[in-house]
Amino acid sequence: MKTYTMRRRAFWKTAEDLKRSAAISARVGNEEMADQVRWIRTYIVNEPDGTLGTVCVYQAVGPEALVEHARRVGMPAEDIVEVVDTAVIRADPVAAQAA
Repeated sequence: MKTYTMRRRAFWKTAEDLKRSAAISARVGNEEMADQVRWIRTYIVNEPDGTLGTVCVYQAVGPEALVEHARRVGMPAEDIVEVVDTAVIRADPVAAQAA
């Protein structure tokens, strides 16, 4: 599997909407597509229009598997980009803020 990022813009109106989508996404990935898609992490972002968007990190057999996963969940699959390397400068600040 390769690693990809995916940007979903302005899709959720509330945090509860996003939570529902995340539950479906985890189920589809873990039960229906475990050999094709692995959800690694998601950063939730505030969009300029007040909605929520995401920047997700996945491992997948290819971008087409991510598109199929999104279709099954009922979410968009926008801006899929393959990750070629990682540069870690500092620990994840979002995780540190939660501690």
